[in-house]
Amino acid sequence: MHQTVEPSILYFGTPVVLISTVNENGSSNLAPISSIFWLGWRCVIGISAYSKTTENLLRNREGVLNLPSVQQATQVNALALTTGANPVPEAKQRRGYRYEADKFSLAGLTPVPAETVGAPRVLECPVQMEVVVEDVHSLADRYEDQRGKILTLELRVQRIHLEESILMEGHPNRVDPDKWRPLIMSFQEFYGLGEKVHSSRLGTIPESEYRTPDIQRARTA
Repeated sequence: MHQTVEPSILYFGTPVVLISTVNENGSSNLAPISSIFWLGWRCVIGISAYSKTTENLLRNREGVLNLPSVQQATQVNALALTTGANPVPEAKQRRGYRYEADKFSLAGLTPVPAETVGAPRVLECPVQMEVVVEDVHSLADRYEDQRGKILTLELRVQRIHLEESILMEGHPNRVDPDKWRPLIMSFQEFYGLGEKVHSSRLGTIPESEYRTPDIQRARTA
């Protein structure tokens, strides 16, 4: 029997992403998020307006989305409750966050140069997507008590790097879902994907049918 309830959060399961950006002094910032979805070569993220990552994305208009697998859960967890913002925003202070200047070292992760943006990629992450900011919106902008606190950023992907171990054999531009095991956040806890439970009719559609003009734009980045 269903019950009518009021959960404080609705994280039913989304992939963890480490966003790397460049600070105003030229150093790198790295932050985990899990409010994200993709359509074609674009994605939308939801993020606090007061975070260092947001500040960097709005200033530089670029960054890298690094997707960890279940193998990087420990390193991602090392970044929890840290922020690149100094002083620490009041809301994060209440939740126990602390300032950390060098998050790559803290998590034992390796920065490597990107090809089209200034922010570094994370070597250990099997998926790395270089992105530029296309648009910014304020979530719940109609309501004064929420206006300006959370932003949604539309990001356009302009370069993708994939670990060859997750590529589909015979298809160099396709990820094999039987090999790719993304780290998933569900109600503030880490999970991974299990085995495929059923074949999908959508799987009969060639992936090429979903290609968008953004791929051609990416080739000129």
